[in-house]
Amino acid sequence: MTNFKKILHVIAIMFSSLAAMISHGHADTDFTKKTKKSGNGELSKPHRNDQADAKQDPPPRNNEDDPPQHIDVAALAAAGRPSMFNPFPTVSFPRSNPISSDTPSLTISHLGQESARYPWRQKIVTTTFWIGEQPAKNNPVPNVASSWDPQWSQNYGGYDNPSTEARSNYLPVAFTPRQNPFYVALPYNDMEKGAHKAEASQVIPWFKEACSAPDKSVCKGRWIAIRFQNKVVYAQWEDCGPFRTDHWEYVFGNDRPKPNLNHGAGLDVSPAVRDYLGMNSTDVTDWRFVDFSEVPEGPWSKFGDNNTFVINQRAHTEHLAKARDDAFAKGY
Repeated sequence: MTNFKKILHVIAIMFSSLAAMISHGHADTDFTKKTKKSGNGELSKPHRNDQADAKQDPPPRNNEDDPPQHIDVAALAAAGRPSMFNPFPTVSFPRSNPISSDTPSLTISHLGQESARYPWRQKIVTTTFWIGEQPAKNNPVPNVASSWDPQWSQNYGGYDNPSTEARSNYLPVAFTPRQNPFYVALPYNDMEKGAHKAEASQVIPWFKEACSAPDKSVCKGRWIAIRFQNKVVYAQWEDCGPFRTDHWEYVFGNDRPKPNLNHGAGLDVSPAVRDYLGMNSTDVTDWRFVDFSEVPEGPWSKFGDNNTFVINQRAHTEHLAKARDDAFAKGY
């Protein structure tokens, strides 16, 4: 009996030790879960309180349905806007939202890798002009012809009516344009008497790569980006102005636009550009040249015999058609 009691005692001790080991093992597992390390070797931190996060305001954004901010050009001129008497004022023009990399793509078109040689021209008074526009007090030259196309209105397909009632989806409702409705004018013409101006090869950054003939402009059709508040639009350079055709120091350099009757305007934009940006007929924008590789698809990429997107698509289609015909002729 004594030996039997000893055996029972030993068995009891063994079961007690085993139970302690199992219990200790669970405790280790719980502790491990509570102190699990993150990938960088640091102890993981608890999540931030959702209520605390909710107190932070979301990044600013504009809604397409919000009315555009209106800028009183006359008032700004009186306060120091570029004018005949004060061409280089130090006045800060209002802008509703900053440009940031996390702004939704619906309101800001991506710019890709911006070329360092094409800086933004900031706070430029911008006016609206249109193909077929007749002479007026502040528009002494009719826009039936452009600086590079004597048949501009005819080649476009008609009168680019700027009235909002006569437009739909950035196009005139009366006809489908045969050229890109997103067009602009800048105050420089690289051509004179059928040849490039003397300074053109020196001041135009892309001259060497774009010059294909001595009598062909290297500026016509060039793409630019235009920024207004929190939107960016893309358009092609199709005319020269406002007012001047010789101010390369501004177009390609660091000068400000020269004083003129339109409050020192340095950029003309088409009704399509105006409508996409939601700007007034005269407003303040930023602009810069862009390489075609930087231009995303958008309403500016859909129409026009002069449109680089359309030209490339037609060339691609013709290439595929030729390859198909060649294959058919060879009996494939």
